[in-house]
Parts: sequence; structure tokens; C-alpha cells
Amino acid sequence: MTEHQARPEATILTAVTEMFGIRLPVVAGGLQWLANAEYVAAAGRAGIIGFITAASLPGLDELRAEIRKCRDLCDGAPFGVNVSMLPKLIEGDRTHQVIDVICDEGVRFVETSGRNPEPYLPTLKGAGIKVLHKVPAVRYARKAQEVGVDAVSIVGAECGGHPGLDLIGTFVQARMAADLDIPYLIGGGVGTGAQVAAALAMGASGVVIGTRFLVAEEIWAHPDYKRRLIEATERDTELIMGSIRNTTRVLRNDTSATVRELESTLEQISIEDLIPYVAGKVGRGAYETGDWRKGALSVGQSVVFADRVEPLAEIVAGIEAEAMAAIARLDAMVAM
Repeated sequence: MTEHQARPEATILTAVTEMFGIRLPVVAGGLQWLANAEYVAAAGRAGIIGFITAASLPGLDELRAEIRKCRDLCDGAPFGVNVSMLPKLIEGDRTHQVIDVICDEGVRFVETSGRNPEPYLPTLKGAGIKVLHKVPAVRYARKAQEVGVDAVSIVGAECGGHPGLDLIGTFVQARMAADLDIPYLIGGGVGTGAQVAAALAMGASGVVIGTRFLVAEEIWAHPDYKRRLIEATERDTELIMGSIRNTTRVLRNDTSATVRELESTLEQISIEDLIPYVAGKVGRGAYETGDWRKGALSVGQSVVFADRVEPLAEIVAGIEAEAMAAIARLDAMVAM
């Protein structure tokens, strides 16, 4: 079966479903250590698209192997690779090498984030790759459009991970972005089909969903971690690291409390002061052991919608049904 033959017919037709060849205008947001081949392939088979997180893999050989594994598991469904670029060029930055592997492996879609992707666009476009660039504010989306990306995803203050420094809400950004000339997706607090319909009504071509998918069966994290997410409410996340201009929304836990205390008591603070608590390996340990009290665990306010562990396909099917019902309600309101 070829990728073209495997593409499902779109339930909702937008520029995003057309670009990726997916049934629903939904991108499965990058989940750091958790966005592996199994999860990304499950997204593809469910009729949406996910991206392997390149930064979570220790080396280029491992990235190549994960891409090949994902391709086998996808059974022809589309998938991509997330390239989370470092904020600035520093020793150890391997973005060029990562992109070379992606091109060599024939990946068709790339999600970029972290800094301006312009230096890498000639290589990516030369390989026929479509580029989705993720930003935390509409003003950055306009710049991304200017440099030539194919689409942008804009995440609001409700999102897990990095909502940027402006902390503008998702609902506001969804409408602010309507004057863009390229397709855009909206993320941050999105976890239901009704929100998908709302984003489309405001002009978006799709949505990004991350936190809601953390309780999918295909996510390898420990059951105790997933159990905590199911118990969580919209009030169980908080923002940390704003003092070092790296604002991050995380699950409220012992680590977030410690970081907040350090930020409020130290006269001068740097990333070095916080690394022992927020380093990625600490968070990975939480996923492995289920001890959710430790680590800066990226979780958005849409955690309130994570109600049970089930296959990703079932979560997506529920979102699809709710989106169609919401669209039908809007149609019924139109006076003839």
C-alpha cells in the first residue's frame, strides 16, 4: 500500500487536511520524550498527523532508526519529524545534521520550533518537504510567513510547555491570525471537538492537541503518571521559569513549587540554578517511574479533558464526533 493509497478521505476539508493528507485538521503536538514512533504512527492511523521529536533521541543513528520504524508502523499514513532548534547556535547544536537525516530518509513533513527556521528552508524545500513552524504569538507567525514556511501553528498561554513571554490566550490569537496568507493552526488548551469547530469558525485551518493525548494507550509513560493527569483539573498547572525568560507551563508538583521559591527568593537567578530541577532527564524519570511529583512536566490546561486511558484512535474518534456535532449546531442556527 502506498502513502497516497492509504490516505483517508477528509471528514473536514481544510488547507491543513489537504497539505498533510489527513482526515481531520488536527496535529498531535510534540510531547518531548513521549513522541516516539509508536505514538506518531498511531496518530497517522487515526487520521491526524504526529511528529517524532528529534531532540529526544540521543544521536543521528537513533533518529534514522526511529523514522524507519515509524514508517513501517504507519502503514502508509503520513507522519513527520519535529526539529526543536536551540534558541541560538551553541556548541552541540546538530540541527543541520538532523535535517540531513530527515531529507535522506524521505520524510515529507517537518515541524520546526525554537528559532527562525529560515537558514534551513532551502534544504528542506529542496527536498520537497512541507514545513510547519510553531510559534507562541501571531507576531512571530507573520515573520515565519515572510521567510517562506508552508504553515504555522500558534499556541496560546494555556498550552503545556512553552507559551512564550506574551502569554496571549488561544481564543484571542485564533482571531488575530485571520489575516495570515498561509494556513495556520491554533493550539493551547485545545482538547475537544467543539474547540476544533470554534477554531475553524475563527479562520484557522486546524488545531494542535498535545496534553489531551498524554493519556493515550500508545504513550509509553507510567500508568501512575497518566492516573495523575486524569485526576487533574484545569487548576493543576502553573507557569515557571519566567524569571529567565523561558516561561513554561507545567504540572503543579514539588518541582514547580521549588522552582517558584527559587525564582522569588534569589536576587539573581540563571538557568544553572534551575537545571538540577528542570533538566529533561528528571522529567523522563517521572515518565519512567510514575513519580509525577518530580520534574518540570509540560502539561496544559486542557488536562481537564483527559478523563481516561484509551487508544489514541478512540480519543480522536470522540473529538471527531464532537466536532461534527458542533458544526451541525452552527448550521442549524443559520436562518434560511
